[in-house]
Amino acid sequence: MKVFFAGSIRGGRQLISTYEYIIRFLEAHNYMIISEHVALQDLERIEAKMTEQAIFKKDTTWIEESDCVIAEVTVPSTGVGYEICHAVNHQKPVLCVYEEGAKVSAMVLGNTSKYIIARSYSNKQQLEEILLDFLGKNSRM
Repeated sequence: MKVFFAGSIRGGRQLISTYEYIIRFLEAHNYMIISEHVALQDLERIEAKMTEQAIFKKDTTWIEESDCVIAEVTVPSTGVGYEICHAVNHQKPVLCVYEEGAKVSAMVLGNTSKYIIARSYSNKQQLEEILLDFLGKNSRM
């Protein structure tokens, strides 16, 4: 199963270790993460060599090729919001996870589309359970 992982890049990189944890956890459970670059420490420097159009094309193509999207939305990001909308518009199941107590956008929490689910987590074990539950339900689609 191909998973597009979304996390804040230009909006703030304070959760890189969480992004890396999610990606490694999913890979350990045999999920293919097609956007694992999101967890790279020097991603902004790498993407600085790309045009805005190339980044847009790469990410939207990967979303369209994915089976689902998992977005860590604790850190507000216009790009992640756009990726979520792009996925929903292409009828891809989307899981938005966020740290308990985070001020998450009403545009995510208030979305009642059958394609989007938002769940808070308070620790890594709870996060793992949320991820596996979502992927287990969507691997049967």
